[in-house]
Amino acid sequence: MPLHPDELAALSEAALSTATAAACSDAEIRVERIRSQTVTLHDGNREGTSDDTEFGLGVRVVLNGAVGFAASVDVRPDEAANLITRATEMARVTAAAGGGRVELAPEPAHGEVTWSSAFAIDPSGVPLAEKVELLAGWSEALASHEAVAHTTASLLSVSEETYLADLNGTRATQHRVRCHPQLEALATGAGGFETMRTLAPPVGRGWEYLVGSPREGAWDWEGELAQLPELLAEKLAAPSVDADVYDLVIDPSNLWLTIHESIGHATELDRAVGYEAAYAGTSFATFDQLGSLVYGSPIMHVTGDRTVEHGLATVAIDGEGVAGQSFDLVRGGVLVGYQLDRSIASSLGFDRSNGCAFADSPLHVPIQRMANVSLAHSGDAGPSTSDLIAGVERGIYVLGDKSWSIDMQRYNFQFTGQRFYKIERGRLAGQVKDVAYQATTTDFWGALETVGGASTYVLGGAFNCGKGQPGQVAPVSHGCPSVLVRGVRVLNARAEAGR
Repeated sequence: MPLHPDELAALSEAALSTATAAACSDAEIRVERIRSQTVTLHDGNREGTSDDTEFGLGVRVVLNGAVGFAASVDVRPDEAANLITRATEMARVTAAAGGGRVELAPEPAHGEVTWSSAFAIDPSGVPLAEKVELLAGWSEALASHEAVAHTTASLLSVSEETYLADLNGTRATQHRVRCHPQLEALATGAGGFETMRTLAPPVGRGWEYLVGSPREGAWDWEGELAQLPELLAEKLAAPSVDADVYDLVIDPSNLWLTIHESIGHATELDRAVGYEAAYAGTSFATFDQLGSLVYGSPIMHVTGDRTVEHGLATVAIDGEGVAGQSFDLVRGGVLVGYQLDRSIASSLGFDRSNGCAFADSPLHVPIQRMANVSLAHSGDAGPSTSDLIAGVERGIYVLGDKSWSIDMQRYNFQFTGQRFYKIERGRLAGQVKDVAYQATTTDFWGALETVGGASTYVLGGAFNCGKGQPGQVAPVSHGCPSVLVRGVRVLNARAEAGR
């Protein structure tokens, strides 16, 4: 944080004393510095870079049952007090306009909190030339294979420092970093072209994710990049899939996105009650079905978690001063919980928020956002991916995410992937391409027969989950094991596109 603790204390005192004098029932101040960097190379040459630092403060108040918010890049005590005054004026106007009272679910004071995500090297401190050199070396290794015509390499990295103080007595200073390296190769042939990306997920780790050893938390870049050209060449020559019903073994590198779209968004309570519909619509998992909706098979256990190590949505204290928590969303295949912020929790009778508020900027108001939503594995003794494949007579093994489509109720969906293998009599029988699997959410998860063990579990996710108006983006992880899902309809995506 660029400000000294004494300066932060002066800001919070100026803001919160003004809020107390105005008789606000709730108030908080957030000071944030967010450094975001993107580096992109095409065929080993630097194509573009961006380096952005956002620094400012935002205040939110609740007065007379209405919310007011104000923000500025002027980070001084006088301005903090002025922002509270502007926010209270906004709340008074909103209260007079009607529309229902806003109450925030209670949250205990957490005192002085200092927290950092688990990382060794902040990527914002690594010279740009060093990043370009690494990505260029990886690109050159890919391009040296005769099957590869073009390469694209990118690195997205964020270093986020936040300070939050509220009327409850919480004073939280937090620092988290995240990285998403990605390489893609393109091959051309008589039948057209095919691409293939690395499967390495975005993570709440630092530069060590790219340059350390797997034992130190790095991805096995050398191993994956060595295999990728041959896999791409095989994909280019692979037959197109026959549309039919198949048993699917789905790798975590693909399943995380299905979880995100069909469970993560669907269990945001503001969507489930129709309050929020931007970007992703509302939800079929309506509030009246809590405790009764059969979401999937009895082995399905899904949690929301703001505490998991290296999670992209992991924090100690959320954007409303609520402690990070882990909680059930689906247990025994039944919908048992939702993701909550303080206002939606209060309005529907919950005792407390489960810590799902986030703002992507000090200039934006916190809104209800997704926790790390994950499917539990079946334990250390659970089946391996090979075991799952061995249990399939005729099916497809799916790896990597690509395009997706889902309706505005999070119910009818279609997903593709990076690569696909035929499964015949319990063995992989070469790649196929143009695979898209299609189902409804409850049919798909109801056909979940086997969940892989701990050895198959991977924490995937995305940097750019969109929500709200004005739009905000949030990072979120989704952990899951490999799974076996029976009897899923598979389309030939090329034939469906008329090509």
